[in-house]
Amino acid sequence: MAYTEFDDQDFQDKGGITFDFKGYLFKVLNMWKLVVLSIGLALIVAYLINVRKQNVYRLSSLVSVENEQNPFFTANTSISFNWGGVSGKMGKVITSLQTRTHNEKVVDSLQYYMSYLVEGKYHMVDIYKKAPFVVHLDATTPQVLNKNLGIRFIDSERFELFAEFASNQATGQRYDTKEKQSVETPQGAFKNTYRMGEAIDLPFFKATLTLRNARPIKPGSVFYVRFLNFDGVVNAYKNRIKVAPFNKSSSVLQLSLSGHNKDKLVDYLNATTRILSALELERKNLYASNTIKFIDSSLAKESLRLKDVNDEMNNFRRQNKVFNVSSEMTETSARLKDFEQQREEEGNKLKYLDALEDYLRTKTDYTNIAAPTSVGINEGNILSSVTKITQLAIERQNLEYTTKPDSPLFMDLDRRIDSEKNVLLETLNATRKTINIYLSSINRNIAQLEGKLNELPQDEQEYLKIQRKLSISQEAYNVYMNKRSEAAIVKAANVSDIVTIDEAKDIGGGLIGPNKSLNYMMALMIGFFTPMLLIFIIYLLDSTIHGSDEVERLSSIPILGLLGKYRYHNNLVVYEKPKSAVSESFRAIRSSLQFILNRTKKEGAKTILVTSSVSGEGKTFCSINIATVYALSGKKTILLGLDLRKPKIFDDFNLSNDRGVVNYLIGDNTIEEVINTTHIENLDVVVSGPVPPNPSELLMGDPMDALIAQLKATYDIIVLDTPPLGLVTDALELVKYADTSIFMVRLDYTKKGMLQLINAKYRAGEIKHISFVLNFYKHKSNQNYGYGYGYGYGYGYGVYGKGYLETEKPSFWKRLRAIFK
Repeated sequence: MAYTEFDDQDFQDKGGITFDFKGYLFKVLNMWKLVVLSIGLALIVAYLINVRKQNVYRLSSLVSVENEQNPFFTANTSISFNWGGVSGKMGKVITSLQTRTHNEKVVDSLQYYMSYLVEGKYHMVDIYKKAPFVVHLDATTPQVLNKNLGIRFIDSERFELFAEFASNQATGQRYDTKEKQSVETPQGAFKNTYRMGEAIDLPFFKATLTLRNARPIKPGSVFYVRFLNFDGVVNAYKNRIKVAPFNKSSSVLQLSLSGHNKDKLVDYLNATTRILSALELERKNLYASNTIKFIDSSLAKESLRLKDVNDEMNNFRRQNKVFNVSSEMTETSARLKDFEQQREEEGNKLKYLDALEDYLRTKTDYTNIAAPTSVGINEGNILSSVTKITQLAIERQNLEYTTKPDSPLFMDLDRRIDSEKNVLLETLNATRKTINIYLSSINRNIAQLEGKLNELPQDEQEYLKIQRKLSISQEAYNVYMNKRSEAAIVKAANVSDIVTIDEAKDIGGGLIGPNKSLNYMMALMIGFFTPMLLIFIIYLLDSTIHGSDEVERLSSIPILGLLGKYRYHNNLVVYEKPKSAVSESFRAIRSSLQFILNRTKKEGAKTILVTSSVSGEGKTFCSINIATVYALSGKKTILLGLDLRKPKIFDDFNLSNDRGVVNYLIGDNTIEEVINTTHIENLDVVVSGPVPPNPSELLMGDPMDALIAQLKATYDIIVLDTPPLGLVTDALELVKYADTSIFMVRLDYTKKGMLQLINAKYRAGEIKHISFVLNFYKHKSNQNYGYGYGYGYGYGYGVYGKGYLETEKPSFWKRLRAIFK
């Protein structure tokens, strides 16, 4: 790597927060095993989930919601009435299908609170109608809830009922009242043998078992019956059933339901349609039923009246022998009969109006109003008002199943009912006045005709009177009979507005889950992104320096050289392994140092200071090898161990630390006495000596100035191995002796904050002519992620000039490990 010139004045602190995406990517690549392991574990979990999950199916049916008019409906009968159009009814039907009340009826009709189970590989499987037997339970007694009652068949006629109970009490439920009760259970294991068709009478289970369609049963087969909380089952189906218009413009609804057992889905969908259709028809027939009830009561009264008049006529004939009168008087009597019949009809209308007014003023449920036409009232306003009030009352009644009592919808409906009721009451008063006026006219005509008949003998008058009464009663009876027949025909001809277009059916398919591909995809994503997030967090929290790019980003101090990781038993790598990659790296550093030292334009010996932020960053290793590389080049070199607190260099040269710099500085020895000649040509060493109590004070004294001056007179290169700069101030005291300084940065070890420290000291002018040497450098340009400097000095299995560097041919396993390293 070429060294770039720089001036102290040009230095800029490259602070600020930036994200090194490239560094993060290399971090991920370095931890690829974690990513692969996480993905593998996630896929295993997805597989275990997939094999344990039951298949989920969705089936559907189509239902038409039409406003079916009765073919016998006419304006004259008005026995049935409109519901107000299909669009409003669609919303009511959708709401009804999703109400708790409706789903209670469906669950109750199908007995879905009872499950037939067999033990599967991973879980209990609901077999529903595939069970070879049927449980006929007694709904009036409580059945134990949420307990698997085992049924083991001994043969086709006998079976063993068994269960395991943790205590002598359990919760049961009566399915007629849905009331929950406490039931007694035998604590521990329970077993008992029964025959098919035999009544099982236990405190916790009361039922009878019969074979289903005479299916053969394999001896030893084991099944389970489980009773569930009724409300829980209802809520589950209420939440699962989906109702939506088949398309925007049609009156067709699509009902869909998902679950594990397709037979249960089919039965539930068809049952919910069947029950809804029956309820809609029942509500639709309510008006006709109330009218028939009213006609029946009137018909009963008229029948008694007709019988009484018949008896009266028969008695009169037996007593008075009058069987005929003159034709003129007969005609007058017939006219009188017509008027009396009209008076009777108008009287019935008045009675109906009075009864209707009393009903409206005293009742709150307006669903039981009989049709006005049942007594011959065809006044349009009355018919319309009665129809609207009845319709609103039924709508309010339906709303009670789905809406809270304090809902504003009830207030709106009550307001509309009251408004229509007030209109109807005013119409009743006006109609009553009209009828009374008409009755007055009829009464005057009757009085005139009765005056003519008074000229007849008394017995003939009585005969004509009874005859008119008999004729009127007979005609009234016939009218009521016709009305009842008409109402019955209308009711019988009514059809439900709910019509099944396409019933639910298992024709294969319908599988919607589990989505195994999605599970694997989710596992793949979770398995990949979880370690990526973890690595991202680690990377953000990591305060150590990992690459030269980070150093360049955090500081403008130039990088002098790069040292790869090299395992060796001592620090004399350059001397003992001169052809190694690390040795070449130190030679490159020497060349760069020579460029810097030449710029100082000072004659005589050159002083190189080596320091670091903390211990363990390779400061002593670098000092020894820089001194060695200069010595081997023919320069007379001396290495001073000035780390007085933690001396190290003596051990690599097999020297004693009993006498060194400290001894000279305190005046115990001369400079000649502390200099040690090493086995390396041109290299002398001065060790630190005994650890003093005041190392900083010793290094600041005049003896230190004298020492450096004497050494410069004798040597070409002086290498100072100083204490860490980030821990003590000793190195700062020695900077004044250095022509250039080397700050060691160990990758994956040195903290980023230490660069801020050296930047600050550099800006303050406390350190000059400083450069970085990166130790434990990991070259990331090739696929092997080898160590080294540039492309030529990489530590790994490449060579720098064939035969030039000392290389060791790696084994196959080493090469394989290097690929995944």
